[in-house]
Amino acid sequence: MSKQVKNKIKWVGKVDWELKHFHGDEFKTDRGSSYNSYLIEDEKTVLIDTAWLPFDKEFVSNLKKEIDLNKIDYIIALHGEVDHSGALVELMREIPNVPIYCTANGIKSIKGQYHKDWNFVTVKTGDTLNIGENTLTFIEAPMLHWPDTMFAYMDKEKVLFSSDGFGQHLASEHLFADEVDEAVLYQEALKYYANILAPFGMIATKKINDILAMNLEIETICPSHGLIWRKNPTQIIKKYLEWANNYQENQITIIYDTMWNGTKTMANEIAKGIQEVDKDVTIKIMNSSKDDKTDILTEVFKSKTILVGSPTVNNGILYSVAGILEMIKGMKLKNKKAASFGTYGWSGEGTKIIEEELKKAGFELVTEGFKNMWNPDENMKQKCIEFGKEICK
Repeated sequence: MSKQVKNKIKWVGKVDWELKHFHGDEFKTDRGSSYNSYLIEDEKTVLIDTAWLPFDKEFVSNLKKEIDLNKIDYIIALHGEVDHSGALVELMREIPNVPIYCTANGIKSIKGQYHKDWNFVTVKTGDTLNIGENTLTFIEAPMLHWPDTMFAYMDKEKVLFSSDGFGQHLASEHLFADEVDEAVLYQEALKYYANILAPFGMIATKKINDILAMNLEIETICPSHGLIWRKNPTQIIKKYLEWANNYQENQITIIYDTMWNGTKTMANEIAKGIQEVDKDVTIKIMNSSKDDKTDILTEVFKSKTILVGSPTVNNGILYSVAGILEMIKGMKLKNKKAASFGTYGWSGEGTKIIEEELKKAGFELVTEGFKNMWNPDENMKQKCIEFGKEICK
């Protein structure tokens, strides 16, 4: 079922209420998502993106109810990832000669996934496509978040089609951002940025500034996932500039895993010490083997300091801690501090291993790793509190 976006634009995508994990198991999507496809009906008819592969037949069937497929003049592929392009194979069986406009890398991506030599048209920043009353201008946006990504701007309608930029994984019966709970909207927008776009903060800032320098009148932003920004759409642009600028809140996040609760005890006592010094600081304590990694990375993104703890196991650390450290490294965060802690029974290398990984991830170590042999007694619990106080200071 289509929904009207603006005069000549309809949403013809798919809302996926049941989606709980995205990018394999990498991104938890508790609130589902949507695969936004847009149909422009001007003097020429344009389809922007499709839907994820599992919905290819449903997507094409629904599109046929909206329009005779043979009336589609152009297809625009803003990004070749399968959640955007997955229905192309099914669609192109019906209209095999319709040109597909995308970047040079977009052609590589789509050909590499589907092994089809369709009628591709390569575009770059500044190229235009006149479709009648409106002209579409293409804007390359490499690494937001793939090398093939581009945006498209529709001049008379004043709409920016922003691919993965400015989106959220959020299923809704509504179409527009101003129709849903703002707290939920921004929670999902921040989680989306932290987990998908954070590694490319400097690129995001430059691209946004490039777009602002073009003096485009933007009344609506149509992302590829989630809700459409129609009321004060620059609000999300401003947020992206804020998030991309070494973002941090007054928050300390403690991440740990534990075998026999010794490292867990340390985490809780350290938190007490932090709270004694600064009652206003937000403290999040997260177990890397139980809490979802998407949520952990979101809290790391928000934090000014993180503490990471693991017992020493087989001269190493627990795999859930090692895994989350690898993911944190991939975020390429800057201007954040960190320290390590943990228990051990025999060799005690765990804190050093964590420190090395934190340094590789770009964190400033504020103190030497804090470790305890066996489970903490009352004396050691007090030392954990003092360690928390020192971290906070």
